Amino acid sequence: MKPFRLTRQAEEHLTEIAIWTLDTFGPRQAEAYEEDLIQRCEQIANGTASHQSCAILVDGIKEDLRFTRAGQHFIVFLKTDDEVIIVDFLHSRSNLPAKLAHLESRST
Repeated sequence: MKPFRLTRQAEEHLTEIAIWTLDTFGPRQAEAYEEDLIQRCEQIANGTASHQSCAILVDGIKEDLRFTRAGQHFIVFLKTDDEVIIVDFLHSRSNLPAKLAHLESRST
């Protein structure tokens, strides 16, 4: 299993997700959902998570930028030879192609 790390943006969004879930559904659900998201990151890192290239959604985006779904969120990530970089957590109701294009423009 490769190690994984979260970008600052991913950390911020994970915190926002936890706070919103806590405020909306309470501590038990917030803890369970955050655990589900982290477990999915571990599955990405060990190669057992199904995923797709972001290039299927956004023309011209890097082929190595990938996404998978966990609960109500998409986890956007990059795999390198040494690690998995969790780029962001995006809500499933968001305009995923637009968000991905914005992520791509910030990384170049």
